[in-house]
Amino acid sequence: MVKQVQLGKSDVRVFPIALGTNAVGGHNLYPHLDEEQGKDVVRQAIDHGITLLDTAYIYGPERSEELVGQVVKEYPRQQVQIATKGSHVIKDSGDIVQNNDPEYLKQQFENSLKRLQVDYIDLYYIHFPDDKTPKDKAVAALKELKDEGKIKAIGVSNFSLDQLKEANKDGYVDVIQLEYNLLHRENEEIMAYAAENYITFVPYFPLASGILAGKYDENQTFDDHRATRRDFQPKVFKDNVRRVNELTEIAETHDTTIANIVLSFYLMRPALDVVIPGAKRVEQVVENIDAVNVELTQDEIDKIDHLFPIEN
Repeated sequence: MVKQVQLGKSDVRVFPIALGTNAVGGHNLYPHLDEEQGKDVVRQAIDHGITLLDTAYIYGPERSEELVGQVVKEYPRQQVQIATKGSHVIKDSGDIVQNNDPEYLKQQFENSLKRLQVDYIDLYYIHFPDDKTPKDKAVAALKELKDEGKIKAIGVSNFSLDQLKEANKDGYVDVIQLEYNLLHRENEEIMAYAAENYITFVPYFPLASGILAGKYDENQTFDDHRATRRDFQPKVFKDNVRRVNELTEIAETHDTTIANIVLSFYLMRPALDVVIPGAKRVEQVVENIDAVNVELTQDEIDKIDHLFPIEN
């Protein structure tokens, strides 16, 4: 029987390994993307048992949703769960701001429906908080859509602990999505709150944009969004690669990849039932699925904790 996990208090059940699709049509994030290759990655994910596809309005912008929607139409709708997100406003000047106003979120949602070519969305997130809208009022707008059957589960992304508590004032939040990986474990406090309140914690950048996959050489350079990020600055990057390489022995013990050791570690965290590694190539998708079959020993967990301690 295929393993399924529940998203928060909702009726949505998904395979624990999802597919992040910011590299499927996310031309504003990655240069030189091949759209047909991206669509094939989505197909292969579904064909190999992945059920949850994670996209967003801002990936492209818009293009990721369009490409994901084209592929989803090739399958029975109930076979696939779609997660998408809204909140960004792109001004005429090119500046980007956030808007959590209830009416704006509803319009964003309707636009996503059209791009995805579906009549409901399984999980809809407020992508980023703004600095003025009460978060419980923003979530209440999604609750109205849920009551209408247009949304199956409600999510928030990039919220602080205080913002999450305000958003969940009425108990409507099913999922919180935040950056979390072995290099950035500071959100474990929010993870604990999520566990106490039946909210599923979904990490993004679980493999730290590839560092934690164990496939980089310490002298590698980058020309996309990674180039400006702290984890990829030469001195920090070399230390990260060194620590990741120390996971090789654990991976060999389980006859799997370093990436799957990392993903398996996450799935043992409280409230963290789903991970969404991105993928540009089909083989990455297939490799990641095996993470659900890896069972780490306590000694292995302790070693990973020692190599990648929580920074205060």
